[in-house]
Amino acid sequence: MSRSANLEVDFHVHSEASYDGHEPIDLILEHAADIDLDAVVITDHDVIHASLKAAELAPEYGLIGIPGVEISTADGHLLAIGVDEMPESGQPMAETVVAVDDLGGASIVPHPFQRTRHGVRKRRLKGVDPNAIETFNAWLFTGYRNRRARRYATRYGYPAVGGSDAHSLLTVGRAYTELSVDKPISEIASDDVVAAIQNGNTDVQGQRASIRRATGHYAKAAGRKTTWGMKTALKKSGSGARYVAAMPFR
Repeated sequence: MSRSANLEVDFHVHSEASYDGHEPIDLILEHAADIDLDAVVITDHDVIHASLKAAELAPEYGLIGIPGVEISTADGHLLAIGVDEMPESGQPMAETVVAVDDLGGASIVPHPFQRTRHGVRKRRLKGVDPNAIETFNAWLFTGYRNRRARRYATRYGYPAVGGSDAHSLLTVGRAYTELSVDKPISEIASDDVVAAIQNGNTDVQGQRASIRRATGHYAKAAGRKTTWGMKTALKKSGSGARYVAAMPFR
């Protein structure tokens, strides 16, 4: 008899491949593993190559590999989770949701109603049938938009997910989604996570709910980033190769 697993996944993280991101994917993966996430999805803006590489590398860090992308639709941003290619950007959101479904992925509306960050307007969601709504985005300065998104998801019966929307290492995991999957964790793949979203087996956790991992979270991130910067600088300088090789990476 298989044992079900409860996963903790940050579905909304940007790497240096995004125009507004800063971190290399291997540093993000290392940090996600260190703060006990089970998966982190790199959702760069309108590019998917870094996410595909991150999904490939994830098992080396004890994480589930899940590719994704944040698509700029004609109506606002849309997260595509579990896709191996990116749907065409600039299309109506309703059409993009269908394209994500055709690719075997799950569509999530991120930071809805926040126009300054390309969140879809409420009237534009009419006729759109995404798989889930991001009801907790850790990058928002106030809780008003999150509460509005939560009310919308509840009213229309959409599964709720949380994401950090991290653009730097310090905020990875500040919001995440708990998912229930009826498999041992060692057997779980990207498709299982997509199915969990589609079936509504989700629960949102935000900054206040992640106190257990908050101790040392920022100190670890800052220290790791400093070490990474030292190693990168040494590699670029062409000196200290022996020192770099001897430095602990994980």
